[in-house]
Amino acid sequence: MRAVELKDVSFSYDGEKQVLNHVSFTAEHGEVTLLIGPSGCGKSTLLSILSGIIPNITAGNLTGQVSVDGESILNLGTDEICRKVGIVLQNPEAQIVHKRVEDEIAFGLENIGLAEEKIASQIDTVCKMMELDKNWQTRTLSGGQKQRLVTASTLAMGQKVLVLDEPLANLDQTGGRELMELLRNLAGHGYAVIVVEHRVDMVLPYADSLWTVEEGTVRKIDDKQEYLNTNTQKIKDTLPEYRPQENLFSLENISYSAGGREILRDVTFSVPKGARTVILGENGCGKTTLLRLIARLNRPTGGKIVQTLDACFDRRFNPDKRWFQSVGVVYQNPNYQLFMPTVYQEVRFGAVSDEYAEEILERFSISHIRNRHPQSLSEGQKRRASIAAIAATQPKVLLLDEPTVGRDYQGLKELVELLNELHRQTGCTMVTVTHDVRCAEALCDKAVLIEGGTVQKQGGKELVREYFGERS
Repeated sequence: MRAVELKDVSFSYDGEKQVLNHVSFTAEHGEVTLLIGPSGCGKSTLLSILSGIIPNITAGNLTGQVSVDGESILNLGTDEICRKVGIVLQNPEAQIVHKRVEDEIAFGLENIGLAEEKIASQIDTVCKMMELDKNWQTRTLSGGQKQRLVTASTLAMGQKVLVLDEPLANLDQTGGRELMELLRNLAGHGYAVIVVEHRVDMVLPYADSLWTVEEGTVRKIDDKQEYLNTNTQKIKDTLPEYRPQENLFSLENISYSAGGREILRDVTFSVPKGARTVILGENGCGKTTLLRLIARLNRPTGGKIVQTLDACFDRRFNPDKRWFQSVGVVYQNPNYQLFMPTVYQEVRFGAVSDEYAEEILERFSISHIRNRHPQSLSEGQKRRASIAAIAATQPKVLLLDEPTVGRDYQGLKELVELLNELHRQTGCTMVTVTHDVRCAEALCDKAVLIEGGTVQKQGGKELVREYFGERS
């Protein structure tokens, strides 16, 4: 009996445009099934159907047959489906509702009526698996730790069909490998594991079958190795070698604590003017916090940031609105910065001119969705729109937190080339946080490695190769 089977499934949100068109798909117990495809192609829609989100929560026109373990789920409520299918959503924060890790994991277990002793045991087990402290405050977790938390909450429920939508998006190399080994082990114990993921190089070695979703259709790819060879190569840096300039600003003995946790301590390094600086490090080491401190969205609890080149901003470096007019920040979660009614208005909001807003829409290939509400887009499209909106302001300093998450390989190449071209044209100083081995070197003139909340090494592209090479 197949764990999951879709037969001749079609779906439309508005009754007109078909997101899925006569799709058939299967997944088996004892196997890891990988689904791939470009952003907005219908992958998340397919998973929403499997989890009952469509049509029970998100309305639309759904036809065809959908079964789990031989039973149709089209007439079941989400409460019944969730006992069969566990799902980890693309945006982990959309699943976190409690303040403490322990309460978050317990939430689902309490809803299915588990005894207190069993709940406590499950919490301890999955926290150990995912390297989480059950007493941590969820609001203080890094993006990768939040991803591990929602995965832990799903695993604790014990469903034999697990659906994960980009579970590696915010995980470092080590965390991603450990999660895939865990999922592979679960499949060996009879679970059906379905993974949607763009980081094909990390998932495909653990997958039994590979399916691609494109333009509303789904097909199985038989030659996994050929696909791996052609879609996981490192992206080359097309810019000339960086010529050293004066430092734009320096971090001197920066420390930061929150929620009773010391996140950063004695961080010291300089950011050269006009360079592309890449910040490396494992989940929870403080990379995003560091970017927020540079952006002046948080204040350090120790140390200071010193501007060493005032001329870049034509004003003194101080924490008023003039600094924010010179700095553009792309958040790890695009939902935090998309607030206008349409994509066009989002890009136009801070653009240097109407003409430049139009140019950016075209260059980022989002002109065709200019009239869409930003929150109606796929996660990959949201990320592209958020980067475009910041690029349209022509910031002197561009801070990017995991900008390539949610991109298929071709989309990743296009985005990296676009970021580098904008950097070449504007001469902006770029600081990028990334876990993606495929593009880190292509965005790097200087690299800074953070471990345990402090700077362990500094270097150039060779440090990027060393960091990922040790964890490949």
